[in-house]
Amino acid sequence: MPSARELLYRLYGRSLSKQLPTARLPRHVGVMLDGNRRWAKQRGAATEDGHRAGADNIKPLLGWCAEAGVEVVTLWLLSTDNLDRPEAELKPLLAIIEDVVTDLASTGKWRVNVVGARHLLPEATRGVLDDAVTATEDVDAMVVNVAIGYGGRQEIADAVRGLLAEHATRGTSLEELSQTLKIDDIAEHLYTKGQPDPDLVIRTSGEQRLGGFLLWQSAHSEFYFCEAFWPDFRKVDFLRALRAYAERERRFGR
Repeated sequence: MPSARELLYRLYGRSLSKQLPTARLPRHVGVMLDGNRRWAKQRGAATEDGHRAGADNIKPLLGWCAEAGVEVVTLWLLSTDNLDRPEAELKPLLAIIEDVVTDLASTGKWRVNVVGARHLLPEATRGVLDDAVTATEDVDAMVVNVAIGYGGRQEIADAVRGLLAEHATRGTSLEELSQTLKIDDIAEHLYTKGQPDPDLVIRTSGEQRLGGFLLWQSAHSEFYFCEAFWPDFRKVDFLRALRAYAERERRFGR
């Protein structure tokens, strides 16, 4: 039986949902799932337990996003910096991520897309990610970008590298390219090419910095910082983020 506190949260959540203006909600939400390790440390648990608790909160979040009519969600699961962690922590973390991505694909509810420097990941992990993308490529539903081995600077470097390689095959000289290069030319080579830029970026755990997440794409994004560690992030926290977003006047740099 739900506790009195849980019932109050449900009522509060319903009230928040009714207050949200559907015409002012984000199309693309980016989420920095931060605080798993600190959540575990706070409880005297192993780091792996924190990552698993965080993994368990991903499907609920996607359900809330779908209810709100969000079209694209980008989840930052593993940064390029994370790849330098000790093997004893990185190996189980990669296994958890593989399980998460496989589980998301198996639901058939969302179209899974991988963003990140795939060449930096172990071959087995790349295989799992490829299988998830293939299994959901025909799903006509919300797109879930799983950012794995992701870093904003790495993405921009890869985009420029891809742009140069493309023009090299065309025989374009560097001088010619320098004279015609436009912002959109680089954007077309980003991991998220063809997708709308994130309207709202949420970071949990109280940290208030981007840390390299969607550096190019978030130029005009709204940011929402939540004190809760990711495993404790609730639906009411998500609805508060949507409410804060809807109340802001977006100027797009003007």
